[in-house]
Amino acid sequence: MLAKTFGAAVYGVNASIITIEVAVAQGLHFHLVGLPDSAVKESEQRVEASLKFFGYRMPRQKVVVNLAPADVRKEGSAYDLPIALCVLQASEQVTTQRNLDDYVIMGELALDGTLRPIKGVLPIAIEARKKGYKGFVLPVENAQEAAIVNQLDVIGVKTMQEAVEFFEGKKDIAPIVSDTRDLFLSQINAYDADFSHVQGQENIKRAMEIAAAGGHNVIMIGPPGAGKTMLAKRLPSIRPPLTLQEALETTKIHSVAGKLGSRANLMATRPYRSPHHTISDAALVGGGSFPQPGEISLAHNGVLFLDELPEFKRSALEVMRQPLEDRKVSISRAKWAVEFPASFMLIASMNPCPCGYYNHPEKECVCGPGVVQKYLAKVSGPLLDRIDLHVEVTPVSFDQMTANRPAETSEAIRERVIRARDIQTLRFTDKPGVYCNAMMPSQMVKEVCEINDAGRALLRTAMDRLGLSARAYDRILKVARTIADLAASEEIKIEHLAEAIQYRSLDRESWAG
Repeated sequence: MLAKTFGAAVYGVNASIITIEVAVAQGLHFHLVGLPDSAVKESEQRVEASLKFFGYRMPRQKVVVNLAPADVRKEGSAYDLPIALCVLQASEQVTTQRNLDDYVIMGELALDGTLRPIKGVLPIAIEARKKGYKGFVLPVENAQEAAIVNQLDVIGVKTMQEAVEFFEGKKDIAPIVSDTRDLFLSQINAYDADFSHVQGQENIKRAMEIAAAGGHNVIMIGPPGAGKTMLAKRLPSIRPPLTLQEALETTKIHSVAGKLGSRANLMATRPYRSPHHTISDAALVGGGSFPQPGEISLAHNGVLFLDELPEFKRSALEVMRQPLEDRKVSISRAKWAVEFPASFMLIASMNPCPCGYYNHPEKECVCGPGVVQKYLAKVSGPLLDRIDLHVEVTPVSFDQMTANRPAETSEAIRERVIRARDIQTLRFTDKPGVYCNAMMPSQMVKEVCEINDAGRALLRTAMDRLGLSARAYDRILKVARTIADLAASEEIKIEHLAEAIQYRSLDRESWAG
């Protein structure tokens, strides 16, 4: 007898349908074919234990399990449930009223037949609907996540026996229904951290507003305890809300990485990732034997915060340079390649020197000659070249810290940011791949960021007197364009340029002199 159903394999952030066929014939042994990895091969033991637990048996005949297409590698333990159901049907231990091949079935079996949650459910559900399957049978812990996809019957089951009874017609299981859009809209700006909690630091808040409005990367330089981490945590709360498309992209990545949890639903807020400086290259950018998304992909459509930037391994920072430009990560192997999206805002922080007190208004730096330059040199020029705003953070005074003056809320700042982004959306309507000022290539900067003679004179003077490097030129113009957008100004005025110039601290030749 032959039984057939369907599963799926996830590559990158997309899924491919896998056909699972089981044939029982005369002979001996269990054969699993179709390029399975070790976890798939071990399914024989889990399936046999689960069958025995519920009073069934593994046929003492030749059992051939084929996972097609046979030339695509299959990974993970999520094929246990479809294999078990096909074995039962092929050995005529159960008679199904519902057709197995109308459904995509996935789930890892415990030895007592209960189902454990799996990764990558959302892309599998999207592919199942796209291919026209009637439903998706999976562990109940993952059902809420799959229910994000409408027009697909999502059947959550707790045990193998429950799945058997469903296909036999002995048990009706109501499909999980989720009102995704209403839930998404109700949580769209539900951030825990708010700028109203920050006392003082008005100049840094202004820099964060500019960064959010133009999509600019930021590096904050200041002594320990000045509030760099606190300010970075609040940046997602002033960025424009996620669109449904962005939310779906972000949720897919977190689903593949297994980061959504059992009560998963569409992600409504922008992600904030803050990896430790001991992180490996593969964990930061993505990769491994079976490529998984790294921190920069988990920060897609959100913020990646690198605290104490010079402490990160040089190699980890260097492999991040290309994704910062391309806004995606391509991981290539001998036979295939996968792509993870990585459109994120980079927020970095660092102390000005090893002791942390160089340029401090009150405390004296104890670092020796040349130590400051050596410390700053840990961050390469090409990486620094991709950061538009350099912001010096000074400690908040006791009077500012204890003042009970009401601070501006994230919502008020976000409204100004959204207005500036609307201007940019209109500006870049006919420019594919460019959505904000930070994405403009050099040629477009010349077209969009025109300045008058007075502005050119100011910029020339600034570059000469402050010793600004040539790479600062485009960055200053992009930031000035964003400042003008925040002011709803069609032209870049002198005051916009002047404000942009002050955000190039690390380009000054005298900064670490």
